[in-house]
Amino acid sequence: MKLKSNKSAAKRFRKTGSGKIVGRKSGRGHLLQQKTRRQKKLANKPKVLQVGESRRVKRLLPNL
Repeated sequence: MKLKSNKSAAKRFRKTGSGKIVGRKSGRGHLLQQKTRRQKKLANKPKVLQVGESRRVKRLLPNL
């Protein structure tokens, strides 16, 4: 049987060259006017997932 990847997870996460799972940080969706420039700048960078979170994502994306 063919393994299918979860499409919503595939759009949100990617793999780095060293094999870590990377996703977006929270806090960039709305209400940006009252957040500091530093908060917005730091939320722009990609976030390397923790071990437990990356395990869950790898289960959703078997072909990653």
